[in-house]
Amino acid sequence: MKNYLLSLTLFFTLFSFAQTNLAYEAVDKKVALIPQKSTTSTQEIAKYIDANFTTENEKIRAIFYWTASNISYDVANMFAVNFEETTKDRIAKTLKTHKGICADYAAIFNEIANSVGIKSVVISGYTKQNGKIADLSHAWCAAKIDNKWYVFDPTWGSGSLTNGKFVKKINNYYFKTEPSKIISSHIPFDYLWQFSNYPVTNDEFYAGKTQINKTKKYFDFEKEQRKQSSLSEIDQLFESAERIEKNGLKNAMIVAYYENQKKHSAFLRQNVSIEKLNKIVAEMNEAVVLLNDFIFYRNNKFKPTFPDEEINSMIQKPKEKLIKCQNDIYKVGAIGTDSANLSSIKKSIESNLALAEEQALFVKNYLSKSKLIRKTMFSKVSWMGIPLN
Repeated sequence: MKNYLLSLTLFFTLFSFAQTNLAYEAVDKKVALIPQKSTTSTQEIAKYIDANFTTENEKIRAIFYWTASNISYDVANMFAVNFEETTKDRIAKTLKTHKGICADYAAIFNEIANSVGIKSVVISGYTKQNGKIADLSHAWCAAKIDNKWYVFDPTWGSGSLTNGKFVKKINNYYFKTEPSKIISSHIPFDYLWQFSNYPVTNDEFYAGKTQINKTKKYFDFEKEQRKQSSLSEIDQLFESAERIEKNGLKNAMIVAYYENQKKHSAFLRQNVSIEKLNKIVAEMNEAVVLLNDFIFYRNNKFKPTFPDEEINSMIQKPKEKLIKCQNDIYKVGAIGTDSANLSSIKKSIESNLALAEEQALFVKNYLSKSKLIRKTMFSKVSWMGIPLN
């Protein structure tokens, strides 16, 4: 009886696998018929997929099959990574040449998936084959199908390297793989993208201990992913770097990625600081224009005549703007090597504010006097506020 049950189970397993393959085959055949004119951009490929398939499973299979079957691994350039190249440029080049490295496969898969309404992300990490850790970092994808995350590696799914040559052969193991299975060969730099409540450390990955271990502290990756998506790009990079460090800087690939996250975060923070500084300078220049207008009006002995409230407002506006500038400039973060320029701006704000306060004091005194005495109070103000270019 036991043998019979075992045989029956095996039969159903094989039957199910055969059904799955038949489903893939139908999608694959239809994808192969895509016109050449519809393969010049990810948007055109997405339109074809949207027009010919309805379910998320069909669409994600179509994306995987098209990417894996139409791109060949670029062995000659596997080490030649262009860090200045944008994702857009990378995709355009790969669609034109039909050659690419892992990051190119992943970028195309991800772009098409998101274009057809499937939530997808590119994952960076490193891999292990036959017990050996690879020397190069790797990129693959994950997509949410029917509200569940699966892993897709269109690069490994497109073929393999044999004696330094790429041999094309679709490998369906890397299509819609359970995260708990693929972790034995693919580990993300950031454990957030393991899609696991008990993430594997880099030490465990090296040792082959990738089974779920519920004795570890529970990690609610879904909650953390929602939190991550709500953060600014700078804060996302910062949080990611912290997780990478926590999981162990085991090898040079992890360290390089970790340092790049920190460097990119610092670069973005510096850009934000420079943006803040430019706004402060613009506001200071507005204040100086108003201040100069007031000084011109004072030198003209407050002619034409305006109500006292308006005269007071004429000096209070630039003064308030300059006080705001002074407060804001001390909240500006690091701006790189241009600290001398920051110091110059601070001094300019201080000197213009001092002039504005001097004029405000004059106005206060002026408005407290009788009209007869006011006429005797005027003297030329030779120093005007100086804006920054």
